[in-house]
Amino acid sequence: MAAPYPDPLRVAFVPGVTPGKWERVWRERRPRGRLDLIPMNQDAALAALAEGTAHMALLRDVAADETWHAIPLYREAPVVVAPKGSLIAGLDSVTLAELGSLDDVVVLTVDLHGGSGSDAVELVAANVGVAVMPQSVARAHSRKDVVARPVTDGVETSISLVWPTAAAHPMVDEFIGIVRGRTANSSR
Repeated sequence: MAAPYPDPLRVAFVPGVTPGKWERVWRERRPRGRLDLIPMNQDAALAALAEGTAHMALLRDVAADETWHAIPLYREAPVVVAPKGSLIAGLDSVTLAELGSLDDVVVLTVDLHGGSGSDAVELVAANVGVAVMPQSVARAHSRKDVVARPVTDGVETSISLVWPTAAAHPMVDEFIGIVRGRTANSSR
């Protein structure tokens, strides 16, 4: 009987997440098996999981519930992205209170659910304001005309590997093992 989900295993990932290491290990262990990595924003990745067009996703701030299994992988520190010549660029780090006390600084809202963060970085580069975002997103959209500084009291985000509680792809357990660092010969 044929498996309900043949290759490929499709894994969505949100901006800033870099699944390349896990992809390399997958290809070493399954040279004939396909792994499709699909960059998406958070809302699109959740929709793809719900529709079955993605089997797993690397998402921000999603916890396990009756709909999703979720394995927390790591936490991300927040940074503020500011124009290179700004007052903030001269600081080693900043607090949210310090950002709020700067009268001439507009703090832009970053939509990581429906967007990638690149629009906010474009606006920062145009000297419209500053933007607080996860460090990995700032790194993914880095430019020569902006800088990122740690926000010491900002809220961290969590990256988790997420997949549906029902009708999981048969290769989900193998990908989980890779993400968790299991060797090819280790058992669960």
